[in-house]
Amino acid sequence: MISRAAEFEPNTLRRYGEGILAYVAPELAEATDAEALERMEARARQTRAFHLTRHGDGRVRLTGWLDEDGAATVNAALDPLCAPRHDVDVRTPAQRRADALVEICDLAMRTEDLPENGGERPHVVVTVSFDMLRLALGVGTLDTGERLSPEQVRRLACDAKIIPAILGGDGQILDLGRTRRLISGPLRRALELRDKGCAFPGCDRPPRWCHGHHIRSWADGGPTTLDNSVMLCGYHHRLIHRGHWTVRIAADGMPEFIPPAYVDLERRPRRNTYHHRE
Repeated sequence: MISRAAEFEPNTLRRYGEGILAYVAPELAEATDAEALERMEARARQTRAFHLTRHGDGRVRLTGWLDEDGAATVNAALDPLCAPRHDVDVRTPAQRRADALVEICDLAMRTEDLPENGGERPHVVVTVSFDMLRLALGVGTLDTGERLSPEQVRRLACDAKIIPAILGGDGQILDLGRTRRLISGPLRRALELRDKGCAFPGCDRPPRWCHGHHIRSWADGGPTTLDNSVMLCGYHHRLIHRGHWTVRIAADGMPEFIPPAYVDLERRPRRNTYHHRE
């Protein structure tokens, strides 16, 4: 073991150590190994935990422990979403893993399999003045009391239930309207048939991972129609709302994206050819 310590990193050396008993006392190795694994698994199961800690500066820290079985499941779910999206994806591997975790939770909330919470399907509640939403100035408030930037609010409003509420001067609810689901039903199916997934150039995300984005914002009077909609995965939805890239529907009815000058000085339109390779 000492001679190998200069050659191998700690994890590899640990695996060598685990196999020593098989050479020294092979008749005991299997039973001893099984007992050691049972102790490790019991400890890991007992100490499993997951914490979200707000730091008050816009960040929320994730900490916790998983057993090997749970970690393998999480890794299997995250890995397909952790690859760079295109040549100019500047996210670090850690940032890609963080985005992948959020995408998986977003997908789970849009399935029919999660249990109800408080009589409704799992959802995120954001409260914002409509005038401020329309002007892209309004800071939104989550039901936890935490605040979101105008950019985050408008991105969430792209594909959400909008519940109009009339409030009195003291904040008392005078009238609560009915929800309006934006890009859904037949329109959502038509969007999936046209775009076949995230329409951003080079992205391979399938429809189930995508949001419906209003090209002209619904808050600005943009209609909820096929020629004002495009499918975007969570990462590219955030990218579009930052305003560097723009999207439009071309004369043939397909979405195309105009890159910023730092990507292409001539700003030539680009399309996603991945989903239409046949």
